[in-house]
This record gives sequence, structure tokens and C-alpha cells, in this order.
Amino acid sequence: MRQLIIIAAAAENNALGINNDLPWHLPDDFKRFKALTTGHKIIMGRKTLESFPKALPNREHIVITRDREYVPKFPCIVVHSLPEALEHAATDARSFIIGGGEIYKQAMEFATDIELTRVHSSFEADTFFPEIDASWNLVKEEYHPKDDKHAFDFTYMTYTKRLYY
Repeated sequence: MRQLIIIAAAAENNALGINNDLPWHLPDDFKRFKALTTGHKIIMGRKTLESFPKALPNREHIVITRDREYVPKFPCIVVHSLPEALEHAATDARSFIIGGGEIYKQAMEFATDIELTRVHSSFEADTFFPEIDASWNLVKEEYHPKDDKHAFDFTYMTYTKRLYY
């Protein structure tokens, strides 16, 4: 079965970021993100793409923008809607939605899984992760206490879409 996975890190108040940047630094979360997404197609909004200093290696970037004249700063597929992005990702058995807030919100109805890093603090933000409703089943949790490299406790949480019969 083809998977469309939302992958994100969000605070207790669902904060994702502010001024197109993350309000925390969690090296282990970056490593996990890289391990899960490498070799796959990643779908994102324009602002998320523009927050990267360079293209993420070994991943095909699909960027969604309303701007029909948009020229990305590095090679990627430019589309103008989530359905169009999903068409481009259809050949990948595991493609990922990587942000931002509006793209996550649109993707909730299409996604099969959510890989969420819950940062155990609240932050000022201008971008938020959508609420995870009862259509999702929490299937795995892995808690990580703060340490010398991580200023906040965090938990990896894996959700799958509930199947109603």
C-alpha cells in the first residue's frame, strides 16, 4: 500500500515555527527526519523550501506555490496544488509532506500516517500544526529527555489513519 506520510516537529501548543525558522534545535530529530525521508519524494510549500540553505540531498523536492511565475533557488518540481503534488509523488511508495502549516492542514485528509516529534514546551509562533483528530490512531511513542544537545524533552509519535468499516 502506498503511504503518504506527514512528518513534522510541533510544540505542545502545535507551534511549528516563527519567521520561517524553527524555535528549537533538536539534532536527533534532524537525523530521524533525514533517515525517514532520504530516497523519497518530499512535498512542501514555497516558504518551507525557501527556509532551506540548499536542497536536501537524495530527495526529490516538490514545491507547491500559487505563484505561476515562481522560480525556485535550486532544482525541484514546481506545482500549484496539493493534488498536483500528489500526482508527481504517486510513483513513490513512501512520500512525505514536510510543511508548512497550510500544506499540513490540506494534507490531513490524504495522508496515511503522521510522524510527529512533539516538543514538550510551548513557543511563540506564526505557523501551527493542525489538530490531530479522532480519525488518527497513535501506534507508537518514543520519549527522549532533554540533554546536553537537546534543550527540550521530546517524543516521537507515530499515527496511522483509522479505518472505519
